[in-house]
Amino acid sequence: MKILSSWLREYIPGLTATDRQLADDLTLRGIAVEGVFDLGANGPLFEMDITTNRVDAMNHYGIAREAAIIYGLKLVPLSASLNELSSRAEAERSEAAVEGPAFPVNIEEPTLCGRFTARVLRNVKIQPSTGIVAERFRLLEQKPISNAVDATNYCTLAIGQPTHVFDLDKLVGGIIVRRARKGEKLRTLDGIERTLDPEDLVVADEKRPHGIAGVMGGWDSMITAETKNVLIEAAWFDTITVRLSSKRHLLHTDASHRFERGADFNAPPVASALVSRILLEAGGHQAGPLTDVLISEAEARTAKRPAIAFSLGEVKRILGPTEDPEGITAATAETILTGLGCALAKDGHGSSPHKPGPAPSLDPSRAVSIESAEMSTSDSQSYNVTLPSWRLDLEREIDLVEEIARVYGYNRFRNTLPAFAGAVVELPHAEKESSVRRTLLALGWTEAISSTFCAAADAALFAPQPNSAVPMGNPLSEEAGMLRPSLLPGMLSMLALNLNRDVEDAALFEMGTVFGGGPERVDERPALAIGAAGHALTESDVTFYDVKGTIEELLGEFSSRSFYFDNLQLPAWLHPGRSARATLDGATVAWFGQLHPAEAERRKLKQTVLVGEIYLDRLYKQKLRQPVVRELSRFQPVRRDFSLLFPNSTTWAAIEDKLRALDIPELRSFAPKEILRDAKSIPAGHFSLLLGVVFQSQERTLREEELQQFSRAIIAVMESIGGKLRV
Repeated sequence: MKILSSWLREYIPGLTATDRQLADDLTLRGIAVEGVFDLGANGPLFEMDITTNRVDAMNHYGIAREAAIIYGLKLVPLSASLNELSSRAEAERSEAAVEGPAFPVNIEEPTLCGRFTARVLRNVKIQPSTGIVAERFRLLEQKPISNAVDATNYCTLAIGQPTHVFDLDKLVGGIIVRRARKGEKLRTLDGIERTLDPEDLVVADEKRPHGIAGVMGGWDSMITAETKNVLIEAAWFDTITVRLSSKRHLLHTDASHRFERGADFNAPPVASALVSRILLEAGGHQAGPLTDVLISEAEARTAKRPAIAFSLGEVKRILGPTEDPEGITAATAETILTGLGCALAKDGHGSSPHKPGPAPSLDPSRAVSIESAEMSTSDSQSYNVTLPSWRLDLEREIDLVEEIARVYGYNRFRNTLPAFAGAVVELPHAEKESSVRRTLLALGWTEAISSTFCAAADAALFAPQPNSAVPMGNPLSEEAGMLRPSLLPGMLSMLALNLNRDVEDAALFEMGTVFGGGPERVDERPALAIGAAGHALTESDVTFYDVKGTIEELLGEFSSRSFYFDNLQLPAWLHPGRSARATLDGATVAWFGQLHPAEAERRKLKQTVLVGEIYLDRLYKQKLRQPVVRELSRFQPVRRDFSLLFPNSTTWAAIEDKLRALDIPELRSFAPKEILRDAKSIPAGHFSLLLGVVFQSQERTLREEELQQFSRAIIAVMESIGGKLRV
């Protein structure tokens, strides 16, 4: 948001700090000034980033309050009188002296509207804004509309309280704050006719609604050049109700932005007076006193919340030592809290509350001498703190401790590490996760991160089980309405992002959490997705066998009794002839292969894309292989070749399992040396395998009778799976 330095200084007459120093000091206190732009004779403009919890600082007066705390200066008080210089007592007498009846206001939903003020001005002149309003709108690049509308926007910029102005002559009877009726329609100020929901809170007259409370006013009672009499609304609405209506009608306005986060319950009378003063400068008069309907229950939840206990000792315990040897004293804590608008009463001493007023400077560069009996308060001093109406984000003692640290300055605390007893404990699968990541990086894959959310269509396609995807209760959009049941939607989006930007060689992997179990019982589990295209892994285009090799290398890091590939029960997103399943000890741990052409076309992927998904929760049940160091044998190895004939249905995995099951210590290694198919000497439906084995002992030279025994055992197990020795 944009803030004028000259406007801030009107609220803090004694401010002598330079604009650059002011910007730096505000930023150090969490009121971030991201840019300072010179406006010449009009002073600088601050470009600010205010966090969403600090709605009180989303205006000039709120930021001026922060500056006043920093420099120990007095803040100009706001007036609820039409005479800006009047005292509160004079304001009340002035209101009572206005002739005419008060405008009728009926709040039918007291839990949703805690306060509503209405003020009638007659014989006003609607014209373009002039003077300070027009000048500040020009500097802030605000679009001027008319003095009435501009006055409400000016009030929001000044003190952060949204207001609205109705054409009084277009209202029938008094104001009624109620829920919308089913099927009721309202044309809002943006010209769109909206069908209201019974959950919407509306500001209506006796005949029809004239605005969605806290969001936007209605077209039928808007201010025009013919308007002569106006009704000024300044109210407090329930945060959740405003947010739901704003979201329901896709209307995010300056008013809803503030009401959603908690407006100041005590601000409506002040805001009404500010808007009225601006309008009355062009002519007109007030008719009848200010109507101020206040719901005590809502006031008790906001402006009159119960005091909370606060201890100075807790501040020092939590925040620790500061660069200043004295640390945070009682005087410093009182200065900060009273500057924030809190009222302090010492606990157990019956002293009067410590009221806000001129405070000592918290700027370490400005030494201020203060003499007060309260300065010597011990570290055990405790208070009952009454919270300000404009800071609904303050609820507990720890919130006050945090505010003291923020305003005091995080840069003024010593750089110390917190005390810690015990030791760092790794997560159960940390070593296995590290092994998986290290293996993939070594093979040339690049780690990436995608969104935790996905579209409903992707969730249905990639979910391991039907109807197991988890919908979001408050989705950001239709494209992010589900918790991802698989990492593949995000992987494909990342590949598409690269390929569509001419990055044709990509080999990505992502390790993350996926969700399942349905909306009633959400399960989380770790998963891994890989995706490749182009020449990312080799000098030629990536193929099914490149991905298969990666899967094999990855799963080879884990010990298992059996490990094989097949093409059973392939998911719909894989090409049926160029994909496979990996099974470890009877459990499916991975699917991989070429993306199905239909899915590639739907995602507008013209290149061949290879993908895979590994169920890490199943893989992590296996133990990591541990490296074993063996002394090289001093005895001669013996090599034997076996020429075997097998049916085509026999897999190498079956042959390997049988050989390993022999458990012959002297069998050092075995590997296929030659495979023949479709040769004249090979019977139909069979293939020839030349199996090479190596025997070696660590203790002695092997004898011929031992080698014959080993060979007979190998031939026997090969015959058990349909093989026979070729002659």
